[in-house]
Amino acid sequence: MGKIVMSGPQNVSLDGVVQDPDGEEGFELGGWFTRFGGEDLAEWSKVALEEALHAEAWLLGRKSYEFFGARWRPRSGELADRLNSMPKYVVSSTLEEPDWDNSTVLRGDAVTEVSKLKRELDGEIVIPASHRLGRTLIEHDLVDEVRLVVFPVVLGAGERFFGETSGRKPLRLTEARTIGSGLAFLTYEVVQNP
Repeated sequence: MGKIVMSGPQNVSLDGVVQDPDGEEGFELGGWFTRFGGEDLAEWSKVALEEALHAEAWLLGRKSYEFFGARWRPRSGELADRLNSMPKYVVSSTLEEPDWDNSTVLRGDAVTEVSKLKRELDGEIVIPASHRLGRTLIEHDLVDEVRLVVFPVVLGAGERFFGETSGRKPLRLTEARTIGSGLAFLTYEVVQNP
């Protein structure tokens, strides 16, 4: 049985914003990743490699799949080589032909398809950046763990990591550490049936 982990690492502002971290989407408050990550990004890169090496597969929504594919396909190096070679599953009703190596499109109901994938794979199935997909899976109790890298900035606006749920979704902090001198890496276990 696989373990679904929202990570990759998952970058958020202190107030939970995930929108446009690199500033390429045109969001007026975008670009916060490099601006507030600064010198800590070298250590962040080590965490990203560690996360990729421990993942059995990546699970993505279509937009994140296209973003990461365009970013990593042309690159080489330890992290790029791992991301390009690892199995990737993309939940999409519109993607016809995946163009990133070792990619499989999951069509149909996301909850049904991901439940099946979770039963079929062993190890960590990591959801990087696909917070909308993650929200759906949290709502249906399919996410086992959430790992956040918190950047030292309050943006005050923008799309948040968590959205509305049908009820409380308790989490238990299992690890907290500092990346570099200013980023917090927090690991939470999702508490099932509290």
